[in-house]
Amino acid sequence: MPFDVPAACTLPTAERPLRLAEFDALFTTAVRSVETVSPTHARMRLTGPAGLEATVRDLAARETACCSFFTFTVTPGPAADALVLDVEVPAAYTDVLASLAGRATAATAGAPR
Repeated sequence: MPFDVPAACTLPTAERPLRLAEFDALFTTAVRSVETVSPTHARMRLTGPAGLEATVRDLAARETACCSFFTFTVTPGPAADALVLDVEVPAAYTDVLASLAGRATAATAGAPR
């Protein structure tokens, strides 16, 4: 699934496929559902092994460092292995959020549960 990187992204071009692969791996292994709360807000529910929260927080921090328009909020879920990841963007970046949420949805469709 193609992903158009916005001009506001400061991640070096050579590193972009690697970052996208990190997101895809997270989506495939941990995301259980994706909800579009609004055009500027997506919510993902994740489960996984110990260390998942640290992994998600690290990836979110690195992504925010190069794409400052993203706001990631990680909230522990009701179960010990569950997290909620809220991703928000300003209205000018709804297409980027839709693309990211679309990748997550596509990845979860083929992932084992």
